[in-house]
Amino acid sequence: MMNKLRAGGALPPKPTFIQLMKGLVGGFLGIWVLSLLGLSTGVPWLMAPFGATCVLLFAAPTSPLAQPRNVILGHLITSTVGLIALHALGDSIIVMSLAVGVSIMLMQYFRAVHPPAGANPVVIILAGQSLVGFDYLITPVLLGSTMLVLIASVINNLGAQNSWPMYWYDIGRKKE
Repeated sequence: MMNKLRAGGALPPKPTFIQLMKGLVGGFLGIWVLSLLGLSTGVPWLMAPFGATCVLLFAAPTSPLAQPRNVILGHLITSTVGLIALHALGDSIIVMSLAVGVSIMLMQYFRAVHPPAGANPVVIILAGQSLVGFDYLITPVLLGSTMLVLIASVINNLGAQNSWPMYWYDIGRKKE
């Protein structure tokens, strides 16, 4: 067992200056744009897990976890689970824990795993029924995650050799 914990791999290569700047600019623009949209509309466009989403989108854009399908569906799935759990079962620790577990299982099942989205049931259940209704699925979840994907589509495609996303969806395609 201890041999397995020692690991043996090497650190990933250092990011280039361009990659560092994409992380800086992408993270800044993502949170700034969502914040401005929230201020101008009076409706929240930003939620805490979007900070971690920005890390994946702009620091690890080739990861399967950072693809549009995973970002948008992951946030929608987990927020739906969190809202159903909160409104059907209440705001206990056991409900929150179960909601996270169910969220992980459903993201795996739908092949839309996005780790930052795992925080959504926690955020929703801690906020409570008086603060979070099912309209939360539209704003901030759907519109906010879609806006981050749009920003990532611009930032991650800057430069001649960049092509993002790796995929949008895989519904109805034949396996090769």
